[in-house]
Amino acid sequence: MAKISRRDYGKGLLGAAALGRGSALLAAQEGAIPPEGIGQHFRHLGYSDMAGRPDSVQVMLNRQHLYVGHMFSNGVTILDAADPRKLKPVGFFTGGDYTRTHHLQTSGDLLLLANGANIVAMQSYDSIRGYFENTLADSITNRKKFRSGLSIHDISRPAEMREIAFLEMPGLGVNRLFWTGGRYAAVAAHFDGFTDHFLCMVDLQNISKPEIVGRWWMPGMNRAAGEPSTLPPGRRVALHHMITSGNRGYGAWRDGGFTVHDLSDPTKPKLISHINWCPPFPGGTHTPLPLPGRKLAVVADEANAEKCAKGMFCTFVVDLRAEENPVTISTLPSPRERDFCTSGVFGPHNLHENRPGTFQSEETIFATYNVAGVRVFDIKDAFAPRQLAYWVPPPPKKLIDPRPNAGLAAKSADILVTKDGLVYVTDWNAGLNVLQYEG
Repeated sequence: MAKISRRDYGKGLLGAAALGRGSALLAAQEGAIPPEGIGQHFRHLGYSDMAGRPDSVQVMLNRQHLYVGHMFSNGVTILDAADPRKLKPVGFFTGGDYTRTHHLQTSGDLLLLANGANIVAMQSYDSIRGYFENTLADSITNRKKFRSGLSIHDISRPAEMREIAFLEMPGLGVNRLFWTGGRYAAVAAHFDGFTDHFLCMVDLQNISKPEIVGRWWMPGMNRAAGEPSTLPPGRRVALHHMITSGNRGYGAWRDGGFTVHDLSDPTKPKLISHINWCPPFPGGTHTPLPLPGRKLAVVADEANAEKCAKGMFCTFVVDLRAEENPVTISTLPSPRERDFCTSGVFGPHNLHENRPGTFQSEETIFATYNVAGVRVFDIKDAFAPRQLAYWVPPPPKKLIDPRPNAGLAAKSADILVTKDGLVYVTDWNAGLNVLQYEG
């Protein structure tokens, strides 16, 4: 077979996108040419399987190095990203066997890392839905030893993660957190006696001795105090994570909906409002992106059922002009280049979070989707969002996810966009891709 240049391949991708499914995707699946995917207004630059640990979730960038948390491999991989076309694994940190460290945050030369139970390794699910439809406390049937809490690392030497503090949280650990520097971090953590993750405000004034100073949970989550649960079977209320802006916090509570909190006193988080669109929508509220300049939020619900068995999961635009009364005013357009429902768990997963030092916009939204890859949306008219660009990776060659019926399909997980349009996108099974946005 004649060698195909990247330039010629890129032209082929645009042609394939215009036709919908095209031969370029088929060739990529067969391994005849680099697995660069198909799309519009994106150029594929680089890829890494992270030294044989391709299960990747959250990604952070500091000093031209990427820090990538793993979903199943119990650790964090460090990549030299000075040349985004040639990512080089240069380090690996692990909290130990059965300790999942899939979410992390960086600011300056500090890194905060979620430590918690590798749930998938301690429970036998008959399908991927079992992970999303049971409370965390009821999920583990084969408990192992693991670290539970928040670790803090010095990353002034980029290829190293030198742990300088550990805040133990007796329970099943941290899911995700939000911190962009400053005194307080918003952490979604589980403690023994509770059903699932809830909000912990962590004071980092003394970085070597972090301290939990405030907590907030939904009614019914504190089993130890005898709070009765009103959840129907198959529903899970848990803080996936909270994003903060100024003295406000915006929480995503899976099947429990979306909350707005006053964090003026971090020791006493105060609920301002709560809205839940589950039902009639299937739930899974995952990422709450505030757009404070426009008094809006973009809120993504994570898809969690095979072949659209629960219906369509959406990403909502929420009007917060009256923050005590949030109102959904639109949804981002669902990908429709083909019938994505036939390829496993299809729907939204995450949003680029407008972090300091990265691309920031209150009109252009970058999102990831299970099966459907990366999407870019224009929400200048918040009542009528439109799609600007997309990139769909090929299916992974194999699954790292051990759960039955997980589906051999792309699971684009997290996304980080730089000021110059470099896009780092991870996949639960298939490593990390680098794209250039050309919209």
